[in-house]
Amino acid sequence: MDSPVIGFALTGSFCTFQRVLDEMERLKERYPNIIPIFSHNSRYTDNRFGFAEEFCKRAEEICGRKSLSTLTEVEPIGPKHLLDALIVAPCTGNTLAKLSCGIADTPVTLAVKAHLRNHAPVILAVSTNDGLAANAQNIGKLLARKHHYFVPFGQDDPHGKPSSLVADFSRLGDTLDLALQGKQIQPLLL
Repeated sequence: MDSPVIGFALTGSFCTFQRVLDEMERLKERYPNIIPIFSHNSRYTDNRFGFAEEFCKRAEEICGRKSLSTLTEVEPIGPKHLLDALIVAPCTGNTLAKLSCGIADTPVTLAVKAHLRNHAPVILAVSTNDGLAANAQNIGKLLARKHHYFVPFGQDDPHGKPSSLVADFSRLGDTLDLALQGKQIQPLLL
C-alpha cells in the first residue's frame, strides 16, 4: 500500500519554525509523501528568527517538492483528494480563530476547508500567546468538531506568559498516526 500523502502547513508563529521544521524532517522518515504549505505571512515575512525564503527552502528540501502558498494552489486539495491528512504546525491563534469560524481566506485556512470536505483528519499543533484567553473558546470549538485532532499542548511560560500555549511538537508523529485511525492522542494536556 502507498504511504499516505500528508499536507504540512506552517502559519506565522515564527519562534517555533526551527522546532517545527526539525519535526517535519523526522516525520518524513515515517511518511515520505509530504506536501509543504505556507500561509502568506510564513512564506513572505522575514523576522528576528530567520528569513522566510530560508524556511521555505528548507521545507521544500525536506519534502522534495515545491511548497504551496497561494489560494489557487491549495484549492484543488479537496476536489482532487490530494491529501490523506493535513497538519497545521505551528497553528497560530489567528488561524485557530479563522478555522473555528469557518473563515478560509488564507492558503492554510483554505487548505483545511478544502481537505475537510473529504472527511479526512486535520492535526493542529497550537502555538499562541492567547490560548488561555481569547483563543480558549476557539480551541474548545475545534476540539468538539469531527476530523480535528490536537497535538498535546500546555503552557510554555506560565509565569511570564500565563495565557500562552504551545504544542509538544515532538508528539506530532504519534498524533498523526492516531488521527489517521480516527483517534485523538491522549493525554491532550501537558
